[in-house]
Amino acid sequence: MEDLPEALVTEILKRITRTSDLNSLSLVSKQLYKLEGNQRGAIRVGSGLCTATEALTSLCARFTNLQKLEIDYSGWIPEHGNQLDNKGLFVFSSQCSSLIDLTLSFCSHIDDSGLGCLAHCKKLVSLRLNSTPQITSVGLFSVAVGCISLSALHLIDCEKIDSVEWLEYLGRDGSLEELVVKNCKGINHHDFLKFGSGWMKLQKFEFERKRDIYDFSLGCEYYDPSYNAHSMDIYDFCCESLKNLRLAHIKTWPEIGLCVVLGKCKALENLWLEYVRALNDNDMIALSRSCSNLKSISLWLNLQRHCSEDGYCETRTSFTDNSLYALALNCPMLQIIDLRFTGCSRDWPSEIGFTQEGFLALIRSCPIRVLVLNTANFFDDKGMKALSSSPHLETLELILCHWVTDAGMRFIAHTPCLSNLTLRACHKVTDVGVGELGRAHKLESLVIEHCGRVSLQAAQGVTKSVHYSSECSEALMKKIGLIDEY
Repeated sequence: MEDLPEALVTEILKRITRTSDLNSLSLVSKQLYKLEGNQRGAIRVGSGLCTATEALTSLCARFTNLQKLEIDYSGWIPEHGNQLDNKGLFVFSSQCSSLIDLTLSFCSHIDDSGLGCLAHCKKLVSLRLNSTPQITSVGLFSVAVGCISLSALHLIDCEKIDSVEWLEYLGRDGSLEELVVKNCKGINHHDFLKFGSGWMKLQKFEFERKRDIYDFSLGCEYYDPSYNAHSMDIYDFCCESLKNLRLAHIKTWPEIGLCVVLGKCKALENLWLEYVRALNDNDMIALSRSCSNLKSISLWLNLQRHCSEDGYCETRTSFTDNSLYALALNCPMLQIIDLRFTGCSRDWPSEIGFTQEGFLALIRSCPIRVLVLNTANFFDDKGMKALSSSPHLETLELILCHWVTDAGMRFIAHTPCLSNLTLRACHKVTDVGVGELGRAHKLESLVIEHCGRVSLQAAQGVTKSVHYSSECSEALMKKIGLIDEY
């Protein structure tokens, strides 16, 4: 191989994607060691990394074109050796001039001083901080000022980040296109209203509040289902570039907060609302009117107390059929729907604000390709019959749908384009219903999990690709709310 032209060897190396193969190949000869190091664009290091300055300098000298660096100390214990510290991060930041993407995970020996070294990385585009306990708002502000090319910032489980001067600075700069903040207890969703003009360029935004033990309790607060946060435009910002929005575990009322964003996202394509308290139909109507490009929506809803001005009180999930009708009318490109209802009793269907009629109106109006229903107590075999007429439906997942029986399987088996079906904890489906699926010869894949009346033998006769489990896995228990998902 040493006789081959260097350009050809480099091209061969580019076609090898597995890191283990590249590591093995680099040991074959000095030529391959050098060429492989020169063309390697990404490395991941952690426990076992020699943190001596000379070793780190040598590492940087080998990977001269390093663009992506991930430093991950998950699972680290002192017996694994020293962690990379501020001095080590300085070596990387000062010598890896092409670095554009940096991830620091569980780096407990790096603090604000070390993070300040990233000012050397003028090309740094993306920074992810995951469980970095020593980093505060001071270090983050130095990044905001020094990393002039920064366009993506992820903060996950960063306990000491509280004040938001860094957020205000990045908002004035207006360079961020992606901002993700999860489980940072010092950051409140109202803080993002200080992001100001930064919303204009943002394309992806996620905020998940750090939860406490009372998050899934019903509580004693009552919300006004007629309250309209969009009737007055009191926040002077727009987010017309935002395509992906996820909000999780936040309360939007009585302070309006981030719910106003829902009416300002004209380019929005993908929306996740996970256990957001105090939203109502007015929020979904405002969103649907501004988001005609919406392609995917995920609504994870739990029980909340609602009390109107006339004194009528009820306990149900946030949205009603009015939200579904608004989506059906205004979002003609909607293709993916994921609905999860947590804490709702099958004996009280009214705890879910949606009805089967409203749900089917949405299904008939949009080209739905993927549908996930989790504990949808309003949905039964009549719904399955209507669903079987959906011309675009390719993937269907039913989780703990109590009222779907073998009759529903007989209907859904004849859905024109259905190729992937998943049934989890659907205890009224039996071998007879699964047999209907096999006779239709349409499915490419079938997943059966914890459906007590379906046997492995029946499932295996449906299609070539079958995953079957009679057990209730931990993942499934999380999906249906039996154990904490986080």
